[in-house]
Amino acid sequence: MSLPSLTVVVPMFNEEDNVAPLFEAIETSLKDYPGVWKVILVNDGSSDATGSRLSDCVVKYGSHYNHIELQRNFGQTAAMQAGIDAADTDIIATMDGDLQNDPADIPRLVKELLSRDLDLLQGWRKHRQDDLVSRKMPSRFANKLIQRVSGVKLDDYGCSLKVYRADVLKQIRIYGEMHRFIPVWMATVSPPHRIGQSIVNHRARVAGESKYGISRTFRVLIDLLSVFFFLKFRARPGHFFGSIGLWVGTIGILLLAYLAGVKYVFGQDIGGRPLLLVASLLIIASLQFLTTGVLSEILSRIFFQTTNVRSYKIRTPLVCEFPTAENGAEETIEPAPQNSAGQQAQEK
Repeated sequence: MSLPSLTVVVPMFNEEDNVAPLFEAIETSLKDYPGVWKVILVNDGSSDATGSRLSDCVVKYGSHYNHIELQRNFGQTAAMQAGIDAADTDIIATMDGDLQNDPADIPRLVKELLSRDLDLLQGWRKHRQDDLVSRKMPSRFANKLIQRVSGVKLDDYGCSLKVYRADVLKQIRIYGEMHRFIPVWMATVSPPHRIGQSIVNHRARVAGESKYGISRTFRVLIDLLSVFFFLKFRARPGHFFGSIGLWVGTIGILLLAYLAGVKYVFGQDIGGRPLLLVASLLIIASLQFLTTGVLSEILSRIFFQTTNVRSYKIRTPLVCEFPTAENGAEETIEPAPQNSAGQQAQEK
């Protein structure tokens, strides 16, 4: 038996000079993969010759490759989702099309995903070949912040080189610029101990221009709020709004109680005190939060009852065998002891 079938998804935008070297690198890396493999390259509305060069290379390299052309530039997240939707294999790998990710890492990552019994194996660019100020420092700040908020302990959320179990990945959908939060979205359908990381190669960009800058740090902060809400309160939004409402209401009641004591115990006039207005506004805000919580619970119930989305997921095993390099005998991949992503990274 061979390794599970594999699809590599590569979103591309204005990477005309990287197309031919990318095909050559992927072909060299996957030609000996012991299983069915495919490559889906998604042209995200490029304004240069990326699309035509993709078409030429698909014809040149054969049936393993498929080219999807989006109508316009929808962004990396949408392009990645288009490739994931088109994949029909057991394992899905994603990578950038700028040649900074090394496709030679993919076969090793697939084997490691299976041996560690993971649903997602995240690449870790430990020796990153990027500018310190515009790329490395904002990325480190964002990674620490995402770790703190999500509880998923990874060192490099921004690395596009990832390997997934397809049946788990297809349980989520990504929108906007949420591709950098895929491990967190995976945590909504998979326990954190099935999300790991592994050190991968990273190369300096030799052609084309980077699509990222320091401004993305601010977008990460905004997106992280949405991620936190859906991670913690997707099926119980009333708890989120209700908790805020109760805290705000409690503060308002305490302030009113203090003012009542000032008026009736000490006989002081409180009509012109700003604190009275603040307390009243807190009570009104509390009622609004509580009402929003009730309405969100109603909407949540309607969503789950009128769609095929369930509040639970059933896990299916993925077992395979592949020839060892020593004697050609079949070797069964056994799951490694389950551990947290952070502990697994330290052990490596």
